[in-house]
Amino acid sequence: MREEFAAPLAPLTTLRVGGPAHRLVTVHTTDELVDAVREVDDAGEPLLVLGGGSNVVIADAGFAGTVVKVASTGVTRESQDACGGAFVRVAAGHDWDELVAESVSQGWAGIEALSGIPGSAGATPIQNVGAYGQEVAQTIARVRTWDRQEARVATFSASECGFTYRHSRFKGSNRYVVLDVAFQFVVADLSRPIAYADLAAGLGVAPGTRVPLAEARAAVLEQRRRRGMVVDPADHDTWSCGSFFTNPLLTAEAFERLRERVHSRLGAEVSPPRYPAADGVKTSAAWLIEKAGYAKGYNLPGPAALSTKHTLAVTNRGGASAAQIAALAREIRDGVHAAFGVTLVNEPVFVGHDL
Repeated sequence: MREEFAAPLAPLTTLRVGGPAHRLVTVHTTDELVDAVREVDDAGEPLLVLGGGSNVVIADAGFAGTVVKVASTGVTRESQDACGGAFVRVAAGHDWDELVAESVSQGWAGIEALSGIPGSAGATPIQNVGAYGQEVAQTIARVRTWDRQEARVATFSASECGFTYRHSRFKGSNRYVVLDVAFQFVVADLSRPIAYADLAAGLGVAPGTRVPLAEARAAVLEQRRRRGMVVDPADHDTWSCGSFFTNPLLTAEAFERLRERVHSRLGAEVSPPRYPAADGVKTSAAWLIEKAGYAKGYNLPGPAALSTKHTLAVTNRGGASAAQIAALAREIRDGVHAAFGVTLVNEPVFVGHDL
């Protein structure tokens, strides 16, 4: 366990903004993580638990409390057989893409389409990370947490996690600190069926086809790189939180109102994207942003601007403040609402300020 004071937090985030922590504690084991959290809670001090820093916008004033940086690592295969698959336990601080790469090399199918996503394994169940037709809810077996309210370890099965689109029982609450995540993978040389049309096209196969795991991973990484969604320190398009807004989930009635607004603004021949969803209709945040007048590269040269590769990414072109990032995101959110009556919801967590 390492302790620092007045420690800069911006370098610990993919967006590279935010002021210092009053105190930064870096933990490398599950026991250290529990001890650090208990110490802060016993002292009644503010606590921020930080994983890979890929889904957070920290205020310029920093954090006036203790930040616990989770750096625990380890992948443990607890069992594997042809019928039950591979049951694998992963430490919360383990790099997510390293886990995906290992799953491909080991023949564990189920997260290959989540290649290239920055952050830690422990963060994935919180927002039910997903991309290209997969989400972690499809493979998570259980999530082991520290319950800060009851000061005990609490383990949740997948059915108890409340997984929905980019959400879970853990999101929006600071009660539970993820200690490790257990996955149930299918043991196979081939990917799960390719569900995303663009990914299937890139692979030259029909949707629903299964391909070798390594080919699926390579195709996903290629797609993400073209969109600036694989972190590259030399590419400011990747200095972001990835997708800044979630795709809106609308009732059928709300979608009809949206379509009427689109027809009025853009013409009767234009309709918003429509995808089936469990509780209504899902549409595209990126499409709404672009049609509201915010094209790729909007607000360049910055220092806060939309990515030149993807309208969903609010980026730091170098030297941006958290306030400037928030101001641009707020402008886009409010502009989409004014144009189409839909309020976009931010995906990253704001610390010390609001959108």
